[in-house]
Amino acid sequence: MSSSDRPVVFRNGLVITMDDTHTIIPGGDVLVVGDKIEQIGTGLEVPEGTEEIDAAGGIVMPGMIDTHRHMWQTAMRGYGADWTLTQYFVWYYLESGKLFRPEDIFAGNLLSAIEAVDAGVTTSVDWSHGLQTPDHADAAVDALESVPGRFVLAYGNIQQGPWEWTNSPGFRDFVRRRIDHGKLEGFQIAFDVPGDPAFPEKAAFEAARELGVPVNTHVGVWGATNDNGVKMMYENGFMTPENIYVHAATLTNDSYSRIAATGGSVSVSTESEQSAGQGYPPTWQLRKHGIPVSLSMDTSVWWSADLFAAMRATLSADRSREHMEAHGKQETVTNHHLRAENVVEFATRGGAKAIGKDDKLGALTPGRQADIVLIKNDDSPAMFPILNPYGHIVYQANRADVHTVMVGGNVVKRDGKLVGTDLPAARAKVGATVDYLRGTLGEEAWQRGMNPQIPESEMFDNPYQYSDYEPGKADENIAE
Repeated sequence: MSSSDRPVVFRNGLVITMDDTHTIIPGGDVLVVGDKIEQIGTGLEVPEGTEEIDAAGGIVMPGMIDTHRHMWQTAMRGYGADWTLTQYFVWYYLESGKLFRPEDIFAGNLLSAIEAVDAGVTTSVDWSHGLQTPDHADAAVDALESVPGRFVLAYGNIQQGPWEWTNSPGFRDFVRRRIDHGKLEGFQIAFDVPGDPAFPEKAAFEAARELGVPVNTHVGVWGATNDNGVKMMYENGFMTPENIYVHAATLTNDSYSRIAATGGSVSVSTESEQSAGQGYPPTWQLRKHGIPVSLSMDTSVWWSADLFAAMRATLSADRSREHMEAHGKQETVTNHHLRAENVVEFATRGGAKAIGKDDKLGALTPGRQADIVLIKNDDSPAMFPILNPYGHIVYQANRADVHTVMVGGNVVKRDGKLVGTDLPAARAKVGATVDYLRGTLGEEAWQRGMNPQIPESEMFDNPYQYSDYEPGKADENIAE
């Protein structure tokens, strides 16, 4: 990634380094030279001609990292807001997902990549399981390479078994053409292990090992991928530190122990787990087993596409579970285990560790890549006072407060506006995809897919609901 020829310094901000000791520097400066962080401190002397960005009244933090996002589905933003996981599977896996053309993959990836950078997510893992053909895969990469952010392609194809497509000539040719000599930040293979005792996914794991790339897989998804899949991965020697396990919400202690023992990490998508039914967001379990955590937003067909929402939902869900567990024992929680500081780490350093880039991304230290986010909004009453910086990031700030974003020394968002990004063109491409899908499905099927049936609810009888109730006559109103 090319960088600016002119040094840049962020001046007088509250700097959240996320280094090994989580150093915080009030009134701090961050000097960027080329694509790297040159120096951090206060009152820094900078080279002549350095561009200065006024960070006073704001928080300077590392660029955030999303480790699991189905970017191609962004073309259908919000369509499945009322879906269950079953309805998602039916729509994308069995029915309408097959209709997506390469240009539709391009449109979704393009809009998703732009909105990631806009929200301060400087690195995204594209869990791209709509790649039915190499042409679809080329379109996905074309879109990612056209946006000034960092992207890891996790290649998947839900229309075929992973043992088939990972060993196809088209897939291997794609890897040679687009990955070995491409501009992406990384490459992974994305598939799931439902638990078939024959373990047909073994061939896909072997392909990943041959290519020397990690596997990113959904586990602990209620009714889909649970302990049997984890056990088969473990017994066949395919659980490695590079693996990313998504959701991990309905596993037993045995499976969590296997993940912990083999060094893998879990990508938690709290908004997804809360709504779709994979299981209760698992950080309350993961911290007991010492399993590293990163965050992800899953898919914009349902949920928000930023990690502010992910951090907020994750911290709240963990605390809710902690209170529930205590109340069940007639106890009271007096101190929270999971803190705002922890989830900010999940969204930054945790993501860097998960994708094997902890020496390069996820923290503000000299020598690391200059992926930097300035959260500042002088027009927002919620952006002052900033007393607890971690708490402010998690519970007060939002994507509208992302003032400046830098990726590899390049400013890609300045004063709240994207730089060098053709958003109108992206809108037009997504509009064409929506028109195509809506026209192909027909209006009745389109509306039915977006508005699933509401099940009947059983209402309890209310013993206090009487037509002859009169206030002030409590004894007379009691039913005999």
